[in-house]
Amino acid sequence: MKELGLQNIRVNQAGCLDRCELGPCAVFYPEGIWYRLDSFAAVDEVIEKHLIQHGRAQHLMLP
Repeated sequence: MKELGLQNIRVNQAGCLDRCELGPCAVFYPEGIWYRLDSFAAVDEVIEKHLIQHGRAQHLMLP
């Protein structure tokens, strides 16, 4: 986030988030939006769409 100049964003590593069967995932607060992040490209897309553009990476969102 620092390299991109994004401020007021905290990144934490966590253990199991009780969704292990869905693969690598992340949750974005305060919205509580979950994403499946199974590749570096998916991570880049979520950063771009969710954090920079303030939108959503719909096809990566988890229920």
